[in-house]
Amino acid sequence: TDQNSKIYLSECKIGNGESYRGTMAKTRTGVTCQKWSADSPHMPKYSPKLYPSKGLEENYCRNPDQDPQGPWCYTTDPEKRYEYCDIPECEEECMHCSGENYQGKISTTKSGYTCQAWSSQMPHSHGYIPYKFPSKNLRKNYCRNPDGEPRPWCFTTSENKRWDFCDIPRCTTPPPQPGPTYQCLVGKGDSYRGKIAVTASGKTCQRWSEQTPHRHSRTPENFPCKGLEENYCRNPDGESAPWCYTTDSDVRMEHCNVPLCGAQVPTDQPVLPEETPVVEECFQGEGKNYRGVSSTTVSGRKCQPWWSMRPHYHSKTPLQYPDADLRMNYCRNPDGNDRPWCYTTDPQVRWEYCNLKRCQNSESPEDGSESSPPGNHKPNCSSCLMITSLTPSTYECGKPKVEPKKCGGRIVGGCVAHPHSWPWQISLRRRSFSSWLHFCGGTLIDPSWVLTAAHCLQRSQRPSSYQVYLGLHKEDGESYTQKIDVDRLFTGPMRADIALLKLSRPAQLSDKVIPACLPSEHFPLADKTVCYITGWGETQGTSGAGVLKEASLPIIENKVCNSRLYLRNRVQPWEICAGHFEGGTDSCQGDSGGPLVCFDKDRYIIQGVTSWGIGCALPNRPGVYVRVASYLSWIQNTMKSN
Repeated sequence: TDQNSKIYLSECKIGNGESYRGTMAKTRTGVTCQKWSADSPHMPKYSPKLYPSKGLEENYCRNPDQDPQGPWCYTTDPEKRYEYCDIPECEEECMHCSGENYQGKISTTKSGYTCQAWSSQMPHSHGYIPYKFPSKNLRKNYCRNPDGEPRPWCFTTSENKRWDFCDIPRCTTPPPQPGPTYQCLVGKGDSYRGKIAVTASGKTCQRWSEQTPHRHSRTPENFPCKGLEENYCRNPDGESAPWCYTTDSDVRMEHCNVPLCGAQVPTDQPVLPEETPVVEECFQGEGKNYRGVSSTTVSGRKCQPWWSMRPHYHSKTPLQYPDADLRMNYCRNPDGNDRPWCYTTDPQVRWEYCNLKRCQNSESPEDGSESSPPGNHKPNCSSCLMITSLTPSTYECGKPKVEPKKCGGRIVGGCVAHPHSWPWQISLRRRSFSSWLHFCGGTLIDPSWVLTAAHCLQRSQRPSSYQVYLGLHKEDGESYTQKIDVDRLFTGPMRADIALLKLSRPAQLSDKVIPACLPSEHFPLADKTVCYITGWGETQGTSGAGVLKEASLPIIENKVCNSRLYLRNRVQPWEICAGHFEGGTDSCQGDSGGPLVCFDKDRYIIQGVTSWGIGCALPNRPGVYVRVASYLSWIQNTMKSN
């Protein structure tokens, strides 16, 4: 039922918590719970076999005996048979803190607007899709706070008012006890309560309670449970790391350098082209020393970050396994399993093995072989190289033959891509005397069709003015680069910044040339979805100029991007906003028209066409991309009729 669904997804209890079905697995003193199905160190009275309807899954806190003190569990401490868990009360009629756990049914804003259902994209398209945010309980059209605002809000059913805050009363009872806090960095630093008050560049932080030199809403009053004391670095709104407003009037905010808890994780260095092996990723033995960047399971599901407890609560954290290199959401084998694996982002599937091959020169564990020796962090995959020519009947869109590096970092500050790992990237050239010069990017979406930005074609409407280069890694081109003339140009409807190029002949598909997949029509992109941009454009002095670079960017929901902090209502519904608020990573001149691709299940989807931005890699100025899903009908009709 809807009520049961709400209880299952909520990390809070109603009444004595008999119906609690969350994933808390530690007691109020921090002791790990014993599995309900285990008989050691304590022989249980309550087990899944004897009480199948009590939700006794894994080692999660439960209340099978209706104890008035709430959910509890048997503990893994032989000296302590059981202990109660700290599960917060569900906020039904009022809200604690900033209303992150508000579960009530108010569906009208403070200005009297009716809320739009979260599952609807009308009248306002948005990125807060209920199944993408299972822990946020985005039910019906109830006011919620999924993105770290000062209080719950909703999109409205009025075409003239995109969103508005809701008037939820504050609870008079004390707020729930916070989880453990740290003096060092765990995950994104939401729980950091140290006293660092200087940014990474050395600027002094502005006090959270003050409005000079920068006016803001991240105040102790709006965020009473986020530890906004003094001017200490904090992460009150789910950013990628602790940050603060600065006392420099020219620099609004910056991240802080907070040391990691436990072992320091080495940072990825840009890889020069000649040092980049063009191989498929593989693992040796059981994959204990696999240190690649694959983050997809055998079924195509995306991996959950190791530091995250959503949607699956677990103990395999970077803090508990400092030598296992549990970075990001990369596939790893920290516990000596048969092969690399990860927890998944699907609430219904806790974990799966990863979509990785065992290196051909590596015997499988069942054959009696030993895994790679400790410290051998780079498996010898020379025999894994499988470069084969593909025919149009055998390629699959969005599936490169070389695993992308997927490094963090604007193409300005990104990293050099593995050669041919983004095989749909094309270079759009313009004639200059006797040569063809790169000036824009584009995306192969069909052997005969390229998607790019309309503003790239402003100089000339003559197809003969342009040429498309495919299959290249170096901007200068290589011997196997395909050079194809443009036969026809088509610019988007209503002067949209999108265009189609029909090639004079179909591209020869191969391991170096594969189209990207098109999205489904009006496909909603979830907020904070990590996507990728590629190009040969301006690098502003960073390494890798002249070779294809890549960078990862989070999607920024248009509601957030149009705020005063970012682009101030300049972004339209048919556009996508993506970037990091501290700057440093973005697509620049020379990457116009290039792809913004996002991984979905087991392939890459072209979701955006690089369109415009303010400056290049500037703080608070994310890039803007044409939303391909908004023009899918035009794309398909143009290709079909020409």
